[in-house]
Amino acid sequence: MKNAFYAQSGGVTAVINASACGLIETARKHRDKIAKVYAGRHGIIGALTEDMIDTSKESPAAIRGLRYTPGGAFGSARYKLAGIDKNRAQYERLIDIFRAHDIGYFFYNGGNDSMDTAQKVSEIAVHMAVPLICIGIPKTVDNDLPITDCCPGFGSAAKYIAVSTREAALDVASMARTSTKVFVLEVMGRHAGWMAAAGGLAGEKAGDAPHIILFPEIVFDRARFLAKVKSSVEKYGYCVVVVSEGVRDPDGKFLAEAGTKDAFGHAQLGGVGPVVAQMTQEAFGYKFHWAVADYLQRSARHIASKVDVEQAYAVGKAAVEFALRGRNAVMPVIVRKSAKPYRWSIGEAPLGKIANKEKKLPRNFMTADGFGITAACRAYLSPLIGGEDYPPYARGLPTYVTLKGVSVVKRLRTPFVV
Repeated sequence: MKNAFYAQSGGVTAVINASACGLIETARKHRDKIAKVYAGRHGIIGALTEDMIDTSKESPAAIRGLRYTPGGAFGSARYKLAGIDKNRAQYERLIDIFRAHDIGYFFYNGGNDSMDTAQKVSEIAVHMAVPLICIGIPKTVDNDLPITDCCPGFGSAAKYIAVSTREAALDVASMARTSTKVFVLEVMGRHAGWMAAAGGLAGEKAGDAPHIILFPEIVFDRARFLAKVKSSVEKYGYCVVVVSEGVRDPDGKFLAEAGTKDAFGHAQLGGVGPVVAQMTQEAFGYKFHWAVADYLQRSARHIASKVDVEQAYAVGKAAVEFALRGRNAVMPVIVRKSAKPYRWSIGEAPLGKIANKEKKLPRNFMTADGFGITAACRAYLSPLIGGEDYPPYARGLPTYVTLKGVSVVKRLRTPFVV
């Protein structure tokens, strides 16, 4: 009987803890096969530094509460392991930790880079003849993992963006005659426009906001953009724009590139919202306001999609079930069975077909002019924001759980610096 290691990776979501809940609750039902689940404190760093949390010390109520608690209950991290050939010591360190703590299952909850890490760990385990089952668990608000119909975390973020766009548009419309003419909402999405597309759900008929969506898949054309803004203001009295952080100019440069890079080597973006908003004032003198959804879009558990919560729990549960069946180097995926009514199931895909691959917004999901979403896109997105799953409230505020976080006793004498 082996222990399991679970870690959260990258940017967290409103429902990543629901996946942890599904995993831990399912593992507890199989104590004859999985003794304990250890969680890395701050993701994979917790494994490398032997800084782990013993989830068996948490009460059933606390684990159950993870289902409705946002953020990363165990701490996450943006930390990418180098290739095995470049930094074999990191992988050997992981194996040493797993051996020392009798860990036979590795569950890694994250996005593209995380699936790559899980794949590499499975490869080194095979090379070192260590019995270790590695399962990736999908998570990303960017919705850009291939094969899976959607990614847990996206549905709730999409719901937040759609609701915020609709509500802000009503605010702007009511004041447009004497005040703000242009409102810009900046959303996440470095290379894929799924989050920006979600803003399109706010409008249901001609003239509804958003009037313009700027996707990273379509090269930004300043002249066409300004002409569309002017047309919208003249026709409707105002213009609402949803812009993806990853919009690029004709030279391929991010409009908001800050000149720095994050831990994964990705260019850090400095805010495209104010950039495009300022353009409209310079061109036409319009008064504008802009907002950046930023962490709000990925942490808004109070308005989470019920579908998203259920899918997040399901992939955590399936990860354990796959592992106990001996499946290795795979990821649970969501399979759309039908659109109306929306039905889905859990399937599986090899990590090798997912790692470091991005699923971008298809061109047929964007209107011919590149400024809106099509009926096909709406049909895909709408079910994912379906239903409400409110957390418990007390004195007007949601109540979330905080774990005790009891540390696992260290067994290795050699420290490891990350």
